[in-house]
Amino acid sequence: MSLQLTWEQARRMRARRQHLDDACRETSAADIVRHLFGLQSQEWSSAQLAIHARGPDLTQADVIHAREIDRAFALTWTLRGTLHLVAAEDLQLQLDLCGPPAINGTGSRYKQLDLSDEVRERALAAIEDILRGGQALSRAQLAKALEARGIPVAGQAIHHLLRFAALRGLICLGAEVDGDLTYVLLEEWLPAAKAAPHPDDPLLEFARRYLAAYAPATMADFKRWSGLGAALVKAAWAAVTPECIPVALPAGEALMLERQIDALEASPHEPTVRLLPRYDNYLLGYESRAFMVADRFAKRVHPGGGLIRSCLLVDGVAKANWKLEKRRTGMRVIVEPFETLEPSIVPRLEAQVETLGRFLNTNAELLL
Repeated sequence: MSLQLTWEQARRMRARRQHLDDACRETSAADIVRHLFGLQSQEWSSAQLAIHARGPDLTQADVIHAREIDRAFALTWTLRGTLHLVAAEDLQLQLDLCGPPAINGTGSRYKQLDLSDEVRERALAAIEDILRGGQALSRAQLAKALEARGIPVAGQAIHHLLRFAALRGLICLGAEVDGDLTYVLLEEWLPAAKAAPHPDDPLLEFARRYLAAYAPATMADFKRWSGLGAALVKAAWAAVTPECIPVALPAGEALMLERQIDALEASPHEPTVRLLPRYDNYLLGYESRAFMVADRFAKRVHPGGGLIRSCLLVDGVAKANWKLEKRRTGMRVIVEPFETLEPSIVPRLEAQVETLGRFLNTNAELLL
Protein backbone atom coordinates (compact mmCIF):
# COMPACT_ATOMS: atom_id res chain seq x y z
CA MET A 1 0.00 0.00 0.00
CA SER A 2 1.32 3.43 -0.95
CA LEU A 3 2.08 6.17 1.52
CA GLN A 4 -0.35 9.04 0.87
CA LEU A 5 1.21 12.52 0.67
CA THR A 6 -0.39 15.89 0.08
CA TRP A 7 1.35 18.38 -2.16
CA GLU A 8 2.31 20.38 0.91
CA GLN A 9 4.05 17.36 2.45
CA ALA A 10 5.75 16.46 -0.81
CA ARG A 11 6.80 20.06 -1.42
CA ARG A 12 8.39 20.40 2.00
CA MET A 13 10.23 17.13 1.53
CA ARG A 14 11.44 18.09 -1.94
CA ALA A 15 12.69 21.44 -0.67
CA ARG A 16 14.46 19.63 2.16
CA ARG A 17 16.06 17.13 -0.22
CA GLN A 18 17.17 20.08 -2.36
CA HIS A 19 18.77 21.67 0.75
CA LEU A 20 16.36 24.59 0.55
CA ASP A 21 15.35 24.21 4.18
CA ASP A 22 16.71 26.03 7.22
CA ALA A 23 17.52 22.64 8.76
CA CYS A 24 19.99 22.03 5.91
CA ARG A 25 23.12 24.18 5.93
CA GLU A 26 25.88 22.81 3.77
CA THR A 27 29.37 24.07 4.58
CA SER A 28 31.01 23.59 1.19
CA ALA A 29 30.16 24.12 -2.46
CA ALA A 30 31.55 20.66 -3.20
CA ASP A 31 29.07 19.01 -0.81
CA ILE A 32 26.15 20.87 -2.37
CA VAL A 33 27.07 19.84 -5.92
CA ARG A 34 27.72 16.26 -4.82
CA HIS A 35 24.39 15.99 -3.03
CA LEU A 36 22.41 17.44 -5.94
CA PHE A 37 24.13 15.01 -8.34
CA GLY A 38 24.50 17.80 -10.86
CA LEU A 39 23.64 21.49 -10.61
CA GLN A 40 22.07 23.20 -13.63
CA SER A 41 24.63 25.67 -15.00
CA GLN A 42 23.60 26.95 -18.41
CA GLU A 43 24.23 30.33 -16.77
CA TRP A 44 27.40 30.24 -14.69
CA SER A 45 26.27 33.26 -12.68
CA SER A 46 22.96 31.55 -11.85
CA ALA A 47 24.74 28.35 -10.85
CA GLN A 48 26.75 30.31 -8.30
CA LEU A 49 23.55 31.82 -6.88
CA ALA A 50 21.99 28.34 -6.69
CA ILE A 51 24.86 27.26 -4.47
CA HIS A 52 24.33 30.37 -2.33
CA ALA A 53 20.65 29.44 -1.86
CA ARG A 54 21.78 26.14 -0.34
CA GLY A 55 24.86 27.33 1.50
CA PRO A 56 24.14 30.81 2.90
CA ASP A 57 27.47 30.92 4.77
CA LEU A 58 29.46 30.49 1.55
CA THR A 59 30.84 33.24 -0.68
CA GLN A 60 31.21 33.54 -4.43
CA ALA A 61 34.96 33.26 -3.93
CA ASP A 62 34.40 29.90 -2.18
CA VAL A 63 32.49 28.60 -5.20
CA ILE A 64 35.12 29.76 -7.69
CA HIS A 65 37.91 28.31 -5.54
CA ALA A 66 36.12 24.95 -5.33
CA ARG A 67 35.84 24.76 -9.13
CA GLU A 68 39.08 26.31 -10.31
CA ILE A 69 41.55 25.49 -7.52
CA ASP A 70 40.23 22.47 -5.62
CA ARG A 71 38.57 21.19 -8.80
CA ALA A 72 36.00 19.35 -6.72
CA PHE A 73 33.53 19.54 -9.59
CA ALA A 74 33.50 20.18 -13.32
CA LEU A 75 31.43 22.54 -15.45
CA THR A 76 30.40 20.63 -18.55
CA TRP A 77 27.49 19.18 -20.56
CA THR A 78 25.84 16.09 -19.06
CA LEU A 79 22.19 15.73 -17.99
CA ARG A 80 19.78 16.43 -20.87
CA GLY A 81 22.79 17.56 -22.86
CA THR A 82 22.92 20.83 -20.91
CA LEU A 83 25.63 22.48 -18.83
CA HIS A 84 25.89 21.29 -15.23
CA LEU A 85 28.29 21.35 -12.34
CA VAL A 86 29.09 17.72 -11.54
CA ALA A 87 31.25 16.32 -8.74
CA ALA A 88 34.52 14.84 -10.01
CA GLU A 89 33.64 11.35 -8.80
CA ASP A 90 30.20 11.46 -10.52
CA LEU A 91 31.23 12.84 -13.88
CA GLN A 92 32.15 9.66 -15.73
CA LEU A 93 28.92 7.96 -14.69
CA GLN A 94 26.88 10.86 -16.04
CA LEU A 95 28.87 11.08 -19.26
CA ASP A 96 28.51 7.33 -19.89
CA LEU A 97 24.73 7.44 -19.49
CA CYS A 98 23.81 10.95 -20.67
CA GLY A 99 26.38 11.53 -23.42
CA PRO A 100 25.09 9.08 -26.06
CA PRO A 101 21.38 10.10 -25.94
CA ALA A 102 22.32 13.79 -25.98
CA ILE A 103 24.54 13.27 -29.02
CA ASN A 104 21.95 11.12 -30.79
CA GLY A 105 19.29 13.72 -30.08
CA THR A 106 21.38 16.38 -31.85
CA GLY A 107 21.68 14.42 -35.10
CA SER A 108 19.40 16.67 -37.15
CA ARG A 109 21.21 19.79 -35.96
CA TYR A 110 24.58 18.28 -36.88
CA LYS A 111 23.19 17.61 -40.34
CA GLN A 112 21.91 21.19 -40.71
CA LEU A 113 25.37 22.52 -39.81
CA ASP A 114 27.21 20.05 -42.09
CA LEU A 115 28.90 18.48 -39.06
CA SER A 116 29.08 14.91 -40.29
CA ASP A 117 30.48 12.03 -38.22
CA GLU A 118 33.79 12.43 -40.06
CA VAL A 119 33.94 16.19 -39.41
CA ARG A 120 33.16 15.76 -35.73
CA GLU A 121 35.82 13.08 -35.31
CA ARG A 122 38.39 15.31 -37.01
CA ALA A 123 37.37 18.11 -34.69
CA LEU A 124 37.91 15.87 -31.65
CA ALA A 125 41.44 15.03 -32.78
CA ALA A 126 42.20 18.68 -33.50
CA ILE A 127 40.81 19.90 -30.16
CA GLU A 128 42.86 17.33 -28.28
CA ASP A 129 46.01 18.37 -30.12
CA ILE A 130 45.38 22.10 -29.62
CA LEU A 131 44.67 21.84 -25.87
CA ARG A 132 47.25 19.19 -25.00
CA GLY A 133 49.82 20.29 -22.44
CA GLY A 134 47.57 22.33 -20.17
CA GLN A 135 46.34 24.85 -22.74
CA ALA A 136 43.20 26.80 -21.79
CA LEU A 137 41.49 28.69 -24.62
CA SER A 138 38.32 30.72 -24.86
CA ARG A 139 35.67 29.70 -27.36
CA ALA A 140 36.79 32.40 -29.78
CA GLN A 141 40.44 31.32 -29.50
CA LEU A 142 39.57 27.67 -29.97
CA ALA A 143 37.33 28.47 -32.95
CA LYS A 144 40.17 30.35 -34.61
CA ALA A 145 42.59 27.45 -34.06
CA LEU A 146 40.08 24.91 -35.42
CA GLU A 147 39.28 27.05 -38.46
CA ALA A 148 42.99 27.17 -39.27
CA ARG A 149 42.88 23.37 -39.46
CA GLY A 150 39.95 23.34 -41.86
CA ILE A 151 37.23 22.59 -39.29
CA PRO A 152 33.93 24.46 -39.91
CA VAL A 153 33.14 26.76 -36.98
CA ALA A 154 30.78 29.41 -38.39
CA GLY A 155 27.58 30.27 -36.57
CA GLN A 156 26.43 27.58 -34.16
CA ALA A 157 28.93 25.02 -35.48
CA ILE A 158 31.58 25.87 -32.87
CA HIS A 159 29.06 25.52 -30.03
CA HIS A 160 27.96 22.10 -31.19
CA LEU A 161 31.51 20.90 -31.77
CA LEU A 162 32.55 21.90 -28.26
CA ARG A 163 29.41 20.40 -26.74
CA PHE A 164 30.04 17.19 -28.69
CA ALA A 165 33.63 17.05 -27.43
CA ALA A 166 32.42 17.58 -23.86
CA LEU A 167 29.71 14.91 -24.12
CA ARG A 168 32.38 12.52 -25.40
CA GLY A 169 34.41 13.26 -22.28
CA LEU A 170 37.28 15.05 -24.03
CA ILE A 171 36.95 18.58 -22.67
CA CYS A 172 35.26 20.63 -19.95
CA LEU A 173 35.20 24.29 -19.03
CA GLY A 174 38.27 25.57 -17.23
CA ALA A 175 39.14 28.78 -15.41
CA GLU A 176 37.52 32.11 -16.18
CA VAL A 177 40.00 34.50 -17.81
CA ASP A 178 39.13 38.16 -18.41
CA GLY A 179 35.44 37.37 -18.11
CA ASP A 180 35.51 34.40 -20.51
CA LEU A 181 35.32 30.76 -19.51
CA THR A 182 38.05 28.68 -21.10
CA TYR A 183 38.10 25.12 -22.46
CA VAL A 184 40.55 22.50 -21.25
CA LEU A 185 41.17 18.79 -21.64
CA LEU A 186 39.13 16.96 -19.03
CA GLU A 187 41.81 14.39 -18.24
CA GLU A 188 44.33 17.16 -17.55
CA TRP A 189 41.99 19.48 -15.67
CA LEU A 190 40.23 16.82 -13.62
CA PRO A 191 42.15 13.52 -13.57
CA ALA A 192 39.99 12.42 -10.62
CA ALA A 193 37.05 12.02 -13.01
CA LYS A 194 38.69 9.13 -14.87
CA ALA A 195 40.06 7.60 -11.67
CA ALA A 196 36.68 7.42 -9.89
CA PRO A 197 35.44 3.87 -9.23
CA HIS A 198 32.69 2.73 -11.58
CA PRO A 199 29.49 1.50 -9.87
CA ASP A 200 28.56 -2.15 -10.35
CA ASP A 201 25.11 -1.13 -11.57
CA PRO A 202 25.31 2.33 -13.17
CA LEU A 203 21.55 2.67 -13.79
CA LEU A 204 20.73 1.75 -10.18
CA GLU A 205 23.24 4.28 -8.85
CA PHE A 206 21.93 6.93 -11.24
CA ALA A 207 18.32 6.52 -10.08
CA ARG A 208 19.34 6.22 -6.43
CA ARG A 209 21.27 9.50 -6.58
CA TYR A 210 18.34 11.24 -8.27
CA LEU A 211 15.91 10.19 -5.55
CA ALA A 212 18.40 11.17 -2.85
CA ALA A 213 18.07 14.78 -4.04
CA TYR A 214 14.55 14.95 -5.52
CA ALA A 215 12.24 12.44 -3.78
CA PRO A 216 9.38 11.92 -3.73
CA ALA A 217 9.43 11.71 -7.51
CA THR A 218 7.75 9.81 -10.32
CA MET A 219 9.34 7.92 -13.18
CA ALA A 220 8.17 10.75 -15.47
CA ASP A 221 10.04 13.21 -13.24
CA PHE A 222 13.18 11.07 -13.50
CA LYS A 223 12.88 10.89 -17.28
CA ARG A 224 12.46 14.65 -17.58
CA TRP A 225 15.45 15.35 -15.30
CA SER A 226 17.85 12.80 -16.81
CA GLY A 227 17.16 13.04 -20.52
CA LEU A 228 17.58 9.27 -20.85
CA GLY A 229 15.54 7.24 -23.31
CA ALA A 230 12.42 5.37 -22.22
CA ALA A 231 14.09 1.95 -22.04
CA LEU A 232 16.93 3.13 -19.79
CA VAL A 233 14.52 5.09 -17.60
CA LYS A 234 12.35 2.02 -17.05
CA ALA A 235 15.38 -0.15 -16.30
CA ALA A 236 16.78 2.36 -13.82
CA TRP A 237 13.43 2.79 -12.08
CA ALA A 238 12.95 -0.97 -11.83
CA ALA A 239 16.44 -1.34 -10.37
CA VAL A 240 15.91 1.24 -7.62
CA THR A 241 12.33 0.27 -6.69
CA PRO A 242 13.35 -2.47 -4.18
CA GLU A 243 15.16 0.21 -2.14
CA CYS A 244 12.11 2.48 -2.10
CA ILE A 245 8.74 3.13 -0.50
CA PRO A 246 5.84 3.73 -2.90
CA VAL A 247 4.23 7.13 -2.47
CA ALA A 248 0.85 8.30 -3.76
CA LEU A 249 1.05 11.95 -4.85
CA PRO A 250 -1.86 13.99 -6.26
CA ALA A 251 -0.16 13.62 -9.67
CA GLY A 252 0.35 9.85 -9.45
CA GLU A 253 2.56 7.08 -8.09
CA ALA A 254 6.01 8.12 -6.92
CA LEU A 255 8.97 6.70 -5.04
CA MET A 256 11.17 7.74 -2.15
CA LEU A 257 14.14 5.89 -0.70
CA GLU A 258 13.38 3.91 2.45
CA ARG A 259 16.02 5.85 4.35
CA GLN A 260 14.15 9.09 3.63
CA ILE A 261 11.07 8.17 5.65
CA ASP A 262 12.36 10.04 8.72
CA ALA A 263 12.40 13.28 6.72
CA LEU A 264 8.60 13.27 6.71
CA GLU A 265 8.55 13.79 10.45
CA ALA A 266 10.67 16.96 10.41
CA SER A 267 8.75 20.15 9.73
CA PRO A 268 10.10 23.68 10.20
CA HIS A 269 8.20 25.84 12.67
CA GLU A 270 9.12 29.06 10.87
CA PRO A 271 8.78 29.86 7.16
CA THR A 272 11.81 28.98 5.04
CA VAL A 273 12.65 31.71 2.52
CA ARG A 274 15.08 31.34 -0.39
CA LEU A 275 16.04 33.43 -3.42
CA LEU A 276 16.29 30.93 -6.28
CA PRO A 277 18.09 32.01 -9.45
CA ARG A 278 16.99 31.36 -12.99
CA TYR A 279 17.10 27.69 -14.03
CA ASP A 280 17.45 26.43 -10.48
CA ASN A 281 17.40 22.64 -9.99
CA TYR A 282 14.24 22.86 -7.89
CA LEU A 283 12.47 24.44 -10.86
CA LEU A 284 13.79 21.91 -13.39
CA GLY A 285 13.93 18.58 -11.56
CA TYR A 286 10.34 17.50 -12.18
CA GLU A 287 8.00 16.96 -15.10
CA SER A 288 5.65 19.67 -13.85
CA ARG A 289 6.03 22.75 -11.67
CA ALA A 290 2.37 22.68 -10.60
CA PHE A 291 3.34 21.47 -7.13
CA MET A 292 5.29 24.66 -6.40
CA VAL A 293 3.42 27.44 -8.19
CA ALA A 294 -0.28 28.18 -8.50
CA ASP A 295 -1.68 27.83 -12.03
CA ARG A 296 -2.56 31.52 -12.21
CA PHE A 297 1.09 32.43 -11.59
CA ALA A 298 2.73 29.68 -13.66
CA LYS A 299 3.68 32.06 -16.49
CA ARG A 300 5.58 34.20 -14.00
CA VAL A 301 7.93 31.25 -13.46
CA HIS A 302 7.94 29.72 -16.93
CA PRO A 303 6.81 32.27 -19.53
CA GLY A 304 7.77 30.01 -22.44
CA GLY A 305 10.64 29.66 -24.87
CA GLY A 306 12.68 27.66 -22.38
CA LEU A 307 13.04 30.60 -19.98
CA ILE A 308 12.82 29.81 -16.25
CA ARG A 309 12.71 32.95 -14.13
CA SER A 310 14.23 33.54 -10.73
CA CYS A 311 11.81 33.00 -7.84
CA LEU A 312 11.36 33.87 -4.21
CA LEU A 313 10.57 30.54 -2.56
CA VAL A 314 8.59 30.34 0.69
CA ASP A 315 8.30 26.83 2.14
CA GLY A 316 8.84 25.44 -1.35
CA VAL A 317 6.22 27.66 -3.04
CA ALA A 318 7.10 30.35 -5.60
CA LYS A 319 5.76 33.65 -4.28
CA ALA A 320 7.57 36.29 -6.36
CA ASN A 321 10.10 36.99 -9.08
CA TRP A 322 13.29 38.82 -8.26
CA LYS A 323 16.29 40.29 -10.02
CA LEU A 324 19.62 41.90 -9.24
CA GLU A 325 20.25 45.49 -10.26
CA LYS A 326 23.80 46.82 -10.19
CA ARG A 327 24.22 50.16 -8.47
CA ARG A 328 27.17 52.45 -7.91
CA THR A 329 27.25 51.48 -4.25
CA GLY A 330 26.45 47.78 -4.60
CA MET A 331 23.40 45.72 -5.60
CA ARG A 332 19.66 46.15 -5.31
CA VAL A 333 17.45 43.06 -5.02
CA ILE A 334 14.15 43.91 -6.69
CA VAL A 335 11.33 41.57 -5.61
CA GLU A 336 8.04 41.49 -7.54
CA PRO A 337 5.45 39.49 -5.54
CA PHE A 338 2.72 37.55 -7.32
CA GLU A 339 0.40 38.77 -4.54
CA THR A 340 0.88 40.52 -1.20
CA LEU A 341 3.45 38.72 0.94
CA GLU A 342 2.64 37.73 4.51
CA PRO A 343 4.22 40.29 6.89
CA SER A 344 6.16 37.50 8.66
CA ILE A 345 8.02 36.78 5.41
CA VAL A 346 9.58 40.23 5.01
CA PRO A 347 12.19 40.02 7.82
CA ARG A 348 13.31 36.63 6.50
CA LEU A 349 13.53 38.03 2.99
CA GLU A 350 15.62 40.92 4.30
CA ALA A 351 17.94 38.40 5.95
CA GLN A 352 18.28 36.52 2.63
CA VAL A 353 19.20 39.75 0.85
CA GLU A 354 21.83 40.43 3.51
CA THR A 355 23.40 36.97 3.02
CA LEU A 356 23.32 37.50 -0.75
CA GLY A 357 25.31 40.70 -0.29
CA ARG A 358 27.90 38.82 1.76
CA PHE A 359 28.05 36.12 -0.90
CA LEU A 360 28.76 38.70 -3.60
CA ASN A 361 31.02 40.75 -1.31
CA THR A 362 28.98 43.88 -1.85
CA ASN A 363 26.20 45.91 -0.30
CA ALA A 364 22.75 44.60 -1.13
CA GLU A 365 19.46 46.33 -0.40
CA LEU A 366 15.90 45.08 -0.83
CA LEU A 367 13.33 46.85 -2.99
CA LEU A 368 9.91 45.30 -2.39
